[in-house]
Amino acid sequence: MPTILPSSIPFLHSSPSPLILTRPAPSASPFELYSKIASARYPSFLFESGTGDGTMGRYSYFGVDPYQTLHGNGDICVGRSIQGRIGPGTSPFQYVTHLLNRQRIVRPPEAPPFFGGAVGYLSYDLVRQFERLPSFALDDLACPELEFAFFDLVGAIDHALNRLVLMFCPPLDRFLSEPREKLFREGRDRLAEFEARLTRPDMADAHGSHLGRLTFTPEQDQAIYSQNVRRCQEYISAGDIYQANLSHRFNVTGSAFSSLGDLQTDLSAYSRLRTLNPSPFSGILRFDAIRLISSSPERLVRLEGHRADTRPIAGTRPRGKNTDDDQRLIHELRANEKECAEHVMLVDLERNDLGRVCHFGSVQVDELMTLEQYSHVTHLVSHVAGTLKDHATGFDLLKAMFPGGTITGVPKIRCMEIIEELEPVRRGPYTGSMGYLSWSGDLDFNILIRTLVMKNGQGYLQVGAGIVADSDPTREYEETIHKAQAFFSAFS
Repeated sequence: MPTILPSSIPFLHSSPSPLILTRPAPSASPFELYSKIASARYPSFLFESGTGDGTMGRYSYFGVDPYQTLHGNGDICVGRSIQGRIGPGTSPFQYVTHLLNRQRIVRPPEAPPFFGGAVGYLSYDLVRQFERLPSFALDDLACPELEFAFFDLVGAIDHALNRLVLMFCPPLDRFLSEPREKLFREGRDRLAEFEARLTRPDMADAHGSHLGRLTFTPEQDQAIYSQNVRRCQEYISAGDIYQANLSHRFNVTGSAFSSLGDLQTDLSAYSRLRTLNPSPFSGILRFDAIRLISSSPERLVRLEGHRADTRPIAGTRPRGKNTDDDQRLIHELRANEKECAEHVMLVDLERNDLGRVCHFGSVQVDELMTLEQYSHVTHLVSHVAGTLKDHATGFDLLKAMFPGGTITGVPKIRCMEIIEELEPVRRGPYTGSMGYLSWSGDLDFNILIRTLVMKNGQGYLQVGAGIVADSDPTREYEETIHKAQAFFSAFS
C-alpha cells in the first residue's frame, strides 16, 4: 500500500513545498470526484480542463472549504479570515496581488501547476480598476468585481499519467511561523481524510433529473439587438472602431431554483451541460451568493513559468444536420472573408496584448485559424504564445490581457465604451474570467462565455457576436442563438 510520497522529505527539511499523495486515477470522472466532496456549506470549485496531450490542459482540479475568502468592489475588500474591510485606497485586484506575491512558493517538478493558492473569478467590470469607462448600463446583479477563495488542500487528475494527485500546501506565512513537523502531521491527516471522502458513494445526479426543465427568456428581442448592431456599424463607419462584440442576456428560471444555493441543482446543471457540450475550459465555481456553471471553449491566458499563451476564438458556424451539411458549413466558414479578416484582426490584438509584458520577438502565433467543433457550433481558433519579461508577474499579464479582446473588440477601450452605451445592463461575470492563481505564480483563466450565472435564486445566460462593417444584423442575432443552443437543448 503506497503512502505519502517522498515529498515528505523536502516538506520537512527543505524549502517550502507541497506534501503530495498520488494514486492511480480512479474510474470516476473529475466531476464525479468533485461531487463526492462538494458541500452546500463551503465554497468549492471544479476546473475540467485536462486533455492529456497538454495542448489545452493536462490537469483537472477540484477543492472545497477554503481557509480564506474575499470579494471586492472599487477600493473595498471584504472576506473571511481577513481583517474585515480592506480599504479604501487599495483596489481588490491590488490586494489579491499583494497576498499572492508575498506567499510565493517554488513549484517542485512532481507537482501540477496549481498545488494551492487562490481560485475565483474576475468580473468583466473589473476593468474599471484599470481603465476609466462611462457608467450608463444598469448594474442590476451587483456582482463583486472579483471573488477569490484560498485553498491549501487541492485534488488534481493528471490526464497524461492517468493518476490522482492530492496536495497539501499551506501559505508561506505558516511555513515561516510554525514547526515543520506540526504542518506535516496536519497535512498527512488532511490528505488521508481527503482521500477517504473521495471513496464515498456518489452524491451527483448523474442524469441531471433533479433540475427539471429550465425556461430561457430573452431580455432583448431581435429588433432591439439588430438596432444596436446597426449603431455599432455607424461607429465603424465613423472610424471609431473596427469590430465590437455585442451581447444580450436571457433570464433562466426553473422550479429547482427555488432552493437558493442548492448544491444538487448546480451538480445537475453541470452534469447535463458537460454531457451534451463538453468543453476544454469548463467547470463549477461556487461561492455563497454567486455560482458559475461554465462550458467555456476559450482560454483567456495561461502562465507556466515564464511561458504565457492564449487561445482566441473568432468565427462561428452552427453544426450541420449531417456530415455533408457539417462539411458545407465548415467550408463556408473557412472561405468567408469577413470571418477570416475578423479573426486575424483579433489575433493581432492578442499578440499586441501579450507583447506588452513579453520579451520582444518572443510572441508567436503557433496555430492560425484551426477548427474546433462543439455540440452545436464550429469555431475558428488560434494559439498565441510568448515569454514573459524577467520582472513581469502573472498579475501584470492578467492586466494586459483582461478582458479578452475577442469579447470586447478592436480597439479594446473604445469598444468597451460602446458596449457600456448599447448594452442595457452590466455584464458582471459574463466575459470575465475564472481560474486559479498558484503559489508558484502560475495561473490559468478561461473567458466566461457559455456560462450560467446563478445569483439569488435566478439564472442568467448571456451570448454575443462580433460586429463588423458588413455584418448582417439578422445573421448576427442568429449566431448568438446558435451559441446558446447547447443550453437550450441541455435543459429543455
